[in-house]
Amino acid sequence: MSLLSTQRGLLGLALSLITVMTALTSPRVWAQSDYPNRPIKMVVAFPPGGTSDVMGRMMADELTKVLKQPVVVENIGGAGGIVGMDRALKMPADGYTLIQTGVGQNAVAHGLDPALKYNSLTDFIHLSQVHSGPNVLVVHPSTPFKTLQDVIEYAKRNPGKLDYGYTHAASGHMAMELFKQTAGLFMTGIPYRGGGPMLTDLLAGTIPVIFLNQDVVLQHVRSGKLRALAVTSAQRNPLYPDVPTVAESGFKGFEALSWSGLSVAKGTPQPIVDKLQAAINQVMQSDVVRQKYASTGFVVPPAGSQHYTAFIKSELELWTRVIKTAGIKPQ
Repeated sequence: MSLLSTQRGLLGLALSLITVMTALTSPRVWAQSDYPNRPIKMVVAFPPGGTSDVMGRMMADELTKVLKQPVVVENIGGAGGIVGMDRALKMPADGYTLIQTGVGQNAVAHGLDPALKYNSLTDFIHLSQVHSGPNVLVVHPSTPFKTLQDVIEYAKRNPGKLDYGYTHAASGHMAMELFKQTAGLFMTGIPYRGGGPMLTDLLAGTIPVIFLNQDVVLQHVRSGKLRALAVTSAQRNPLYPDVPTVAESGFKGFEALSWSGLSVAKGTPQPIVDKLQAAINQVMQSDVVRQKYASTGFVVPPAGSQHYTAFIKSELELWTRVIKTAGIKPQ
């Protein structure tokens, strides 16, 4: 080898080493390696007080312990979660904005508006699903309904005469639409602006039947103020052991869940994504979280990005089909 060739080889090696050292010492790499080094925001796309907010704050508290930095919930409500999603995706994709994704804003919303500003399948990196729970079909005890079949038989004998309450595009509304379509029923929906007023009217006997989240109605079922007829999960819920599923009541495969998970915006660096996934998995395996879930009837879902991404896709397809069939429009 000539002296000139040797010199060129050494020069090339030196340049390569400089390139590697520059990359390793660049601010972006250091920012990833010591992540997180400041507080993290978690966008919850609903107002304080509801199930989404409760789940978000629980996860924020536990992630704070694991990541050694405060995880602070920011509630950005509006348009069934759409406002929060849109605003969260405009924040830097640097791992310092966690996004609580869920059935309303990332599945139902696409069925209501095919022209959404965001795409739940391509604009996010879905880290992990963090909770799942059924809705429960509950009736006022003054009604004659003792089983799900009683409701079905009455509704078929009296088309349009059985009223139910619903909050537009909520998981309970979707569960009722799927149930009506599956069972071939014509019932009359009474719209409510929120689950609170709807539950108040059910307890007063003003409306006879609704689907509502299992954690919301549990105390009223236990006290005898409401009667639970069916749960919408594939298996019976441990807090409602004597209440059959819709599936085992004659509608095989029926499932309509309330769920949420954590995601980040597309473009978030992979090392940060890996750290967040590991932290979420650690939280979901903790005794604290499992005990809280057991006490409220929620289920710890399978962990990981692959499961959650596939689950969102299946939910988006399901609810888009149900909404199209029912002719539901955005409000």
